[in-house]
Amino acid sequence: MSQMQIDQVLAQIRAISSQTSALSKPSIQAPTSGPGFGDLLKKGIAEVDSSQKTAATAADAYERGVKGVDLAQVMLETQKASVSFRALTEVRNRMVSAYQDVMNMSI
Repeated sequence: MSQMQIDQVLAQIRAISSQTSALSKPSIQAPTSGPGFGDLLKKGIAEVDSSQKTAATAADAYERGVKGVDLAQVMLETQKASVSFRALTEVRNRMVSAYQDVMNMSI
C-alpha cells in the first residue's frame, strides 16, 4: 500500500467520521450525487483486505527465501496492514456508537 493509498484511506476515515458525527445532530440535508456511504465502506474494506493479502504474500515469500524480498519490506507491509486494519476497526466502532446514539434518542 503506497503513501497515496494510505492518505486516501485516512481521508475516507475522516469523511466517515464527519458523517457519523453529523448523524448525532438533527439536520436536513439534500442528497448528494456521489458515491454512497455503503460504497465508500466497501471500498475501504476491500483496500484493507488487499493490504493484508499483500503483507501475507510478502511474509510468505520471505519465509520461503525468495530473492529480492527483504525483511524491512515485509515489516513495512505488515505494519501498513496493521494500521489500516486498526483504522477500519475504529470506523466500525464509531459507526456502532452512532447507531446506538440514534437508537437511544427519544421520539
